[in-house]
Amino acid sequence: MPKIVRILNRFNVGGPTYNVAYLTKYISPNYTTVLVGGQKNDNEASSEYILQQLNISYTIIPEMRRSIGIWSDIQALRRIIRILKTEKPDIVHTHAAKAGTLGRIAAWYCGVPYIYHTFHGHVFHSYFNPIITKFFIVIEKLLASRCTAIVAISELQKHELGTVFSICSPQKIEIIPLGFDLEKFTQNLDEKRKQFRQTYSIADNEIAIGIVGRLVPIKNHPLFIEAFSHCLAKTTKSIRAFIIGDGEIRAQLEELWNSLEPDIHTSKLTFTSWIQEVDVAYAGLDIVCLTSHNEGTPVSLIEAQAAGKPIVSTNVGGIQNIVEENKTALLTTKSVTDFTEKLLQIIENDELRETMSAYSQTFSTEKFSYKRLCLDMEGMYEKYMRN
Repeated sequence: MPKIVRILNRFNVGGPTYNVAYLTKYISPNYTTVLVGGQKNDNEASSEYILQQLNISYTIIPEMRRSIGIWSDIQALRRIIRILKTEKPDIVHTHAAKAGTLGRIAAWYCGVPYIYHTFHGHVFHSYFNPIITKFFIVIEKLLASRCTAIVAISELQKHELGTVFSICSPQKIEIIPLGFDLEKFTQNLDEKRKQFRQTYSIADNEIAIGIVGRLVPIKNHPLFIEAFSHCLAKTTKSIRAFIIGDGEIRAQLEELWNSLEPDIHTSKLTFTSWIQEVDVAYAGLDIVCLTSHNEGTPVSLIEAQAAGKPIVSTNVGGIQNIVEENKTALLTTKSVTDFTEKLLQIIENDELRETMSAYSQTFSTEKFSYKRLCLDMEGMYEKYMRN
């Protein structure tokens, strides 16, 4: 029975935790899995509750954090090497950048037969200056050379990794989209909608617009705030906005909103912080937005579609691979004017909202099932073990 050591950057709220959780819980019993992850940042919400709800055992390496620290990274590497020497896995599969660096070095050092790495996004644009970016590309090329295969989560990401940035040969890259348990996003929607809207005193005739995610620069929340402010001035509809999540730039975002709408409209935007029962939030919203500078496969849009919510999103990263343009989402540039125009289009058109909502649910639940994820991953492992 092959043993997998699966290593994740850190257990913070986001798509990668769900991905490793479902793979650990639901992959074929022909495999055994040991799950290891790093420590979340102090300003991040923990995702350990996801693992606990699924009754998954896991090990946290406190020294493995998002930021680069030579001493802490060396300690984390030593801890991973000790785990691999104890567990003697047949497969090491790393997820996201820090885990990918330390985990692959440790796996190569320990002589693990099969080494895989999943890119849940990448930092090759919109994160760092060109010199630092080139350094990371060189490192990723070296690490990829030690891998059995690289896993991309979309066609576009494979193109970027294999062709644009030449991390490795495209033939070495397997495409396996993320998978989730989306059932709760499709159930008891009327009851959940009533619960959310009562909590935040949303009137029946108000259109609730939400954005879900970490409050960090890459997510570009100022675009959402400015576009919503413009929509308030242009529509006769009653609209409210909700920023669901938290993070390092929350105070800056609150200051921006207050500078744009200091008086009458201040109560039109609510910062909710994190909501663990996010399925309740999606049920209560009418439109879901995303404004990021760059994305891999944003979970918020997959969940929103499963809940039957129309989307307005910047057309970046792998977005085109997880929505169907003009059917589940309107895609925009990072221009405030363009985003405002598309958001207004959905606000003003009740029929469009209803049509997109009906199509979204079927589209998302068929494409992003955790069962499909596990079958795809098992197929990849078996392919390379047969060779």
